[in-house]
Amino acid sequence: MACGGRRPEHGGPPELFYDKNEARKYLRNSRIIAIQTKMTERALELLNLPDEKPCYLLDIGCGTGLSGDFLSDEGHYWVGIDISPAMLDAALDREAQGDLLLGDMGQGIPFKPGSFDGCISISAVQWLCNANKKCDIPAKRLYCFFTSLYSVLVRGARAVLQLYPENPEQLELITTQAMKAGFTGGVVVDYPNSAKAKKFYLCLFSGPSTFLPKGLNEVKDEEEARQSTFTKKRVPFRIAKSGVVKNRVVRKSREWVLEKKERRRRQGKEVRPDTQYTGRKRKPYF
Repeated sequence: MACGGRRPEHGGPPELFYDKNEARKYLRNSRIIAIQTKMTERALELLNLPDEKPCYLLDIGCGTGLSGDFLSDEGHYWVGIDISPAMLDAALDREAQGDLLLGDMGQGIPFKPGSFDGCISISAVQWLCNANKKCDIPAKRLYCFFTSLYSVLVRGARAVLQLYPENPEQLELITTQAMKAGFTGGVVVDYPNSAKAKKFYLCLFSGPSTFLPKGLNEVKDEEEARQSTFTKKRVPFRIAKSGVVKNRVVRKSREWVLEKKERRRRQGKEVRPDTQYTGRKRKPYF
């Protein structure tokens, strides 16, 4: 399943909907990149992973690897699965740091039991509610997906699945099949009173029941976006172009490279020493 920062128009199977043209949008559209990053940040927050400890995560519907970039920046290792070859090709072209797998989550997650410390998914699970073939039964595909997901998670781990349900019946179908598979938890709704910012996160626990996190209520980002501010400070071109999330280090900058190298040193990996050339851009060849 391909990931995204927008609500897809269901007009066929996802592997055909997310073609090469659609993949380009996820690489060039700064709005999609910003929304995708923000939703991934929220999903990672809901996972409630231990601090300062790298985890092995599963990204379902990894698409072009935008969510995986954020996971890597936070120091985690990840494996992505997606049904669209075009989206995975785009992820390879971007040199995504995670391992990528072509597969249909409706047929199960093909990994050994207890392989992952957590799971995230951005805008993918609702595709399982579509019957693109005569043999496709949404309830059975959802149950197959959730039972296999429950198996590949470490006991006590969480799965946070951001989704766009078309109606309350579809959301109930998804939640019911997750509970039948053994999960506990429920739906966390951020900004329930906002038409644009409203987001659904299915927060699932594979162990004993815990308190369900509360959804966000105040839409501060939208209110700030409506106001124009003026400053004499120069804004790097990369920030203006890609719409990087506020207060985050620009990807591929010197600061970003130094932080990444320091994180790998703490993990015990061999890293080249820092020099004055670290993070410096190469001049283009003629």
